[in-house]
Amino acid sequence: MTRAYVGVGANLGDREATIRAAIDALPDVIAVSSLRETDPVGVVEQPRFLNGAVLLETDLSPRQLLDRLLELERELGRERREPNPVRWGPRTIDLDLLVYGDETVAEPGLTVPHPRLHERRFALEPLGELDPELEIPGRGRVRDLLAGLD
Repeated sequence: MTRAYVGVGANLGDREATIRAAIDALPDVIAVSSLRETDPVGVVEQPRFLNGAVLLETDLSPRQLLDRLLELERELGRERREPNPVRWGPRTIDLDLLVYGDETVAEPGLTVPHPRLHERRFALEPLGELDPELEIPGRGRVRDLLAGLD
């Protein structure tokens, strides 16, 4: 079993209820951070987000886990419009595979650890709540990354 961390967020609809439904549907949840209000990144003229993180233990591969997260997003009403969805736009739910054990993965459509994790307070703070000593492969400890953002 591998310990994986998933970022959860939403800024449309009943944010907390949708996030709770996503957490309930995730396999093998070990711990859940508190949820926190955060300002949007990128497209700033949109509602504030509710963000958190989930620790789970899984025997799914990183690709299988990502596929499950994307399927769960669809089930909870997330629409990814093609060919040009609004990047960082409003969404009913966002589930990001942030860390998968001590692995690094670089495949089409899948990068682990999440490529912008080290620069996003809204993702690092909930991870720090779950495990401040968590090592982000290739980047350092969550605690140190957060200190570097100040």
